[in-house]
Amino acid sequence: MRFKETGLLGVLLALGLVLTISGGSLQVRDSNTGTVHTVNKFLRADNLDILAKNTSFFAIMAIGATFVIITGGIDLSVGAVYCLAAVCGAMFLHHFGPRGEGAGASPWLVVPGAILVCVGAGMLCGLINGLGVVLLRVHPFVITLGTMAIYRGVAFVMTKAQAFTAFPPQFTDGLIRYKIMWGDTNLYPVPLIIMLGVTVFAVWFLKHAVNGRYIFAVGGNEQAALFSGLPVKAIKLKVYAFSGMTAGIAAMIMLGYYGSASSDAGKGYELDVIAAAVVGGASLAGGRGTALGALLGALIIQMIGNGIVILNIDQNYSQIVIGAVIVLAVLLDRINSTLREKRLARAAQSARLSRQDET
Repeated sequence: MRFKETGLLGVLLALGLVLTISGGSLQVRDSNTGTVHTVNKFLRADNLDILAKNTSFFAIMAIGATFVIITGGIDLSVGAVYCLAAVCGAMFLHHFGPRGEGAGASPWLVVPGAILVCVGAGMLCGLINGLGVVLLRVHPFVITLGTMAIYRGVAFVMTKAQAFTAFPPQFTDGLIRYKIMWGDTNLYPVPLIIMLGVTVFAVWFLKHAVNGRYIFAVGGNEQAALFSGLPVKAIKLKVYAFSGMTAGIAAMIMLGYYGSASSDAGKGYELDVIAAAVVGGASLAGGRGTALGALLGALIIQMIGNGIVILNIDQNYSQIVIGAVIVLAVLLDRINSTLREKRLARAAQSARLSRQDET
């Protein structure tokens, strides 16, 4: 996996180099001095900030999806969970906003409450997915396909197709949209910090925590994990709950950054999230995947989308490109798995011949 992540870094550097050279430049006027500067379209600070913000939504959800994929499952409802968590958080924040019935409440209660509502709603949806997979013993594809429609339908009924806005400024400008000045550009570092925090935790958990190793064991061979006495059902429940929780965290960031939410939030995000996980090295057969790979995969997907805008390519081609990237990633994963199996078979045969020679 270390080699695969090195390859992903190489792809990122190549994409960045292509966009830097081919993207061209534009003229930007400094609002303080009035002077005009020529800046690179891709490397300008505000574009990189937008790229980091967009990546944070998908990378956080891709990390949760990677946990599920490692166990051999799939979560098609991640976009709908993101939507429902965002709607729940938006209704809570609107109630305590400047025009809400709870206006004037202490921000020390409202801000943590909004975070708990978003994360809790996402985790509850993920737990329901896990219960459906474990108790009903139905393939995760079918369960999460059904809950995808259910969660989005619930969000539509709750909002009545209306958007919720007017949130407390302590949550938006005071937290998620907290800005710092870089020259003449406003940068918003909080989404990036949250994304990195989730990634660091997930990397540590998968590599060093006992339960993290259990996840790989279940995905590698579920029957062997059962015979070894591992709590397979509990592990599956936890990974689906974690996937829902990451969708809730992403929804929280979106609420604070954009200051609104509706039942259309997150529509089609399933493709980008699963694409990021697969491009990052997660095997749909289970047993393999990393949190860092999910982050790099999400960054690659977002750089492709950003590049389409910078190069003035028709936006309708973006889904075609992302779909092609998914197929290519799965194909390369299959080739890599086949080569690895052949290497292991040759190594086993060599060891067997060595033992025969010794006897």
